[in-house]
Amino acid sequence: MKLGMVLVLALLMLTAFTAVPLASAEGAGQPEMLGKGLAFLGAGIAIAFAGFGVGIGMGNAAAATVGAVAEKPEIFGRSLLYIVFIEAIAIYALVVAFMIIVLFH
Repeated sequence: MKLGMVLVLALLMLTAFTAVPLASAEGAGQPEMLGKGLAFLGAGIAIAFAGFGVGIGMGNAAAATVGAVAEKPEIFGRSLLYIVFIEAIAIYALVVAFMIIVLFH
């Protein structure tokens, strides 16, 4: 798992560091295109990392919720509230990504 994360992070950094010189060399007269490209890259990174974190959190919370509800069914409402809070993080990331895209469009 750690090796996969390191590889994904290395690929992301390689993409970001090679995109900037290539874009500035090709479009020397259009610096706004570089800003748009990096804004889209930032929006994608925001969604990717938020989705990754939400997936891990949702897996842990759902496993704990199933175990807790099996023992005490009356705590279903409270445990469902924790899952809603985890989903709110993904919605916040989506809103941030939309704001980045709209701001630099």
